[in-house]
Amino acid sequence: MEKVIEVKNLSFGYGERLILENMSFSVEKGDFVGVIGPNGSGKSTLVKLLLKQIRPIKGEINLLGQNIERFNQWNKIGYVAQKASSFNTSFPATVEEVVSANLFSKIGLFKRIKKQHKELVYKALETVGMEDYKDQLIGNLSGGQQQRVFIARVLVSEPEFIFLDEPTVGIDSESEGALYCLLGRLNQQRGLTIIMVSHDIGAVTVHANKIACMGNKGLVMNENTTEFAKNSLREIYGYDVNLHAHKHCCTNCWKKGAI
Repeated sequence: MEKVIEVKNLSFGYGERLILENMSFSVEKGDFVGVIGPNGSGKSTLVKLLLKQIRPIKGEINLLGQNIERFNQWNKIGYVAQKASSFNTSFPATVEEVVSANLFSKIGLFKRIKKQHKELVYKALETVGMEDYKDQLIGNLSGGQQQRVFIARVLVSEPEFIFLDEPTVGIDSESEGALYCLLGRLNQQRGLTIIMVSHDIGAVTVHANKIACMGNKGLVMNENTTEFAKNSLREIYGYDVNLHAHKHCCTNCWKKGAI
């Protein structure tokens, strides 16, 4: 299988304090990787390293077969940040404007959006069930609806893979379930590669095909099995963790902005 991410002997820290040490792993095209671990284990730090927002002390990162230091195809990578739904929501922008903002590489800065671009925006909003909300102000939507819009903003550029850092923070449980359902369908039906940091171990065991457990400055990744998850979590947390896998999906969970 084609590797979209390959990490070799990666280390990162602040001063003398190491957060990640000699970490190596790879993500293949079509994977849904759930990244779990206790607070302070470096989950968000890892995402920042993979997005080149910070640089490692040592090690190598390859994205889509290219070293990250030379990588210039950032339009092929999507990123939904933690609490993305609260980002600039007070700005008087419509849903359509928020999504179309991610097409600047195709449209150009300060240029009018054309028909073909509007079609891409509508398609992205339709994918997340928010097409009927395109003229509404982003700040008037619920947290779950806003998060769907931000996922549409990522999808509109047709990325090869996407990162999500705790995408359900700040939204209610029903919206959370529908969001996981949407991500699962994007992965299974569209083959979109997803790397998701999450505190929801139960959701990860349902939707991800691979689990990356972080702790003790390292990462262990394997196929999603109950035995692997339990053993890895026991090693990381120091005690047995009971896994309660709960399927979130419902038949209408991604229709017409249901969340």
